[in-house]
Amino acid sequence: MKELRQIRDAVISVLKREGLQAEAAFPGKWAQERKAALATVSVETAEGRALGFCGYLGETRSGGQVREVYGKRLEGVISVDIRAQRAAECEEGAETAAAALLGKLPEGIRPGELSWEALTWEKQTGLFLRRGKLRCEALFLAERGDQETEFLDFVLKGVLRSEQSA
Repeated sequence: MKELRQIRDAVISVLKREGLQAEAAFPGKWAQERKAALATVSVETAEGRALGFCGYLGETRSGGQVREVYGKRLEGVISVDIRAQRAAECEEGAETAAAALLGKLPEGIRPGELSWEALTWEKQTGLFLRRGKLRCEALFLAERGDQETEFLDFVLKGVLRSEQSA
């Protein structure tokens, strides 16, 4: 589902912007190869709902053209696991991640409850681990194109589309 990937990628971008190494969960290389704390991000659960009647929100006018706008809302849980070689680095990574998750996400992701499990030692990786979960709501918008049958992808509200996703 493209929407889940958009949420995950938006969270990863924010964490990186705040100075924390981050990538999608289940990385190809294990975190023990890293010198600093690493956050791995996934969307754990998601439940969708259409906004408006059948997702219809209204019309927008741009350059004399009228386009129909549709909306979708997902409620879900984002999982953020912090791993590091030292406990202090793991704690520092969790603090950075918490600040980013609660105050720096794009406008389309509305944070709710953030919870962290206790710091543990992960025998499998030989690293300290702190697991976090953020309950949130994500809002997506789409427009119907110029032609009646053309329907553009839902895009996370507040996130600019790149040339690749356009």
